[in-house]
Amino acid sequence: MTTNAQAFTHVIHPTRGRWTSELLNLLLRLSVKSRHGLHIDIPKLREKFRQLNRQAPRALAGVQRESVDCNGVAAQWLSPKGCRQERVLLYIHGGAFVAYTPDVYAAMVASWCQPLKARALMLDYRLAPEHPYPTALEECLAAYQWLLDQGIKAKDIVIAGDSAGGNLVMATLQHLKASDRPLPGCAVLLSPFLDFTLSGTSALGNAPHDPIFNLAFAVGIRGFYAPAETYSQPSVSPLFGDFSGLPPLLFQVGSTEMLLDDSVRAAALADAAGVRVQLEIWQRLPHVFQMIAALPQARAAAQRILRFVNDHTDWDG
Repeated sequence: MTTNAQAFTHVIHPTRGRWTSELLNLLLRLSVKSRHGLHIDIPKLREKFRQLNRQAPRALAGVQRESVDCNGVAAQWLSPKGCRQERVLLYIHGGAFVAYTPDVYAAMVASWCQPLKARALMLDYRLAPEHPYPTALEECLAAYQWLLDQGIKAKDIVIAGDSAGGNLVMATLQHLKASDRPLPGCAVLLSPFLDFTLSGTSALGNAPHDPIFNLAFAVGIRGFYAPAETYSQPSVSPLFGDFSGLPPLLFQVGSTEMLLDDSVRAAALADAAGVRVQLEIWQRLPHVFQMIAALPQARAAAQRILRFVNDHTDWDG
């Protein structure tokens, strides 16, 4: 990594929760990674996600959940008690473009919104393979425009997403910039999948160490979202897009993830384009560890997200 990259990169060595995270990595390796292969059965994969979602609470203390239609895009408002209506966190979920765990995401996103005194709009974009590219991206753009049409100022929108959702966050930002539409105040990307060509060194180098994914799964899952001839196009692989003029970006990623280099390279490109960027590499933590509330590292990561948002909006207070 260059000296320039070191200026915006933080390697996080948590002092608490090390053994908890190591045990989690082992459990994930045995229960998740061991079952991944090149052949992916979408109904079975979605059932795994449904089982995970059933473990999360539907009702959240002090948070109102309300379904809403955003220019034809299904979504849900999360409105903590006492939130400021003009502050909106637009959250785009992961799930490999093919699945969604709304209750799991609601718990994580609501925990950010409460201290920010903001409400969240969680998108329920239509999933692949039934609705492949560009459906999800078009729905993200439509929902963002819907927020603007409701009178929400772009500077009061924070856009965030994880994994596949991180891909859609970056593609949305690049499309907004290209069409001269107002950009959100800042963006948060958790382990984004930004390169469908899998050209990053970590895609191979971290494959034995990633506790969740293997190369066969990564190769197989991308085909459900987009055809191979599109993999190098910026709308599918935003790593190859234009980073100039984007709002401040925060990347959080685990050091042993196959997707590590997606964040490292994107952050370097953003920095080279003059974008304010912060890259956090969390040592030996799994893909989107921020969703696991019991992890001390997840709580520490959330505090850093809140600080970043407050630093790049006028929401502090």
